[in-house]
Amino acid sequence: MERDFTERELDRIIEMAWEDRTPFEAIEFQFNISEDDVIKIMQRELKPSSFRMWRARVQGRKTKHLKLRGDDVNTFKSKQQKHISQNKLSKR
Repeated sequence: MERDFTERELDRIIEMAWEDRTPFEAIEFQFNISEDDVIKIMQRELKPSSFRMWRARVQGRKTKHLKLRGDDVNTFKSKQQKHISQNKLSKR
């Protein structure tokens, strides 16, 4: 069941849904919403053409579902993603 999210939370859900390597299970873990709820949010928040493009992109994508992933992918975060600490980019 979908709940009311802040604008910041909605932005993060949409961002995570667009990321190729972030599975729906990670969104569920962080925001306690199902894949169906994520789809509803995306449909409501995106322009129709953007929603169709996103749906075509994620349907059947192995990295969006933990059960379909290979054993070599075992984290929510890509190795290429910058490390974020308390919403600030860490300096290297």
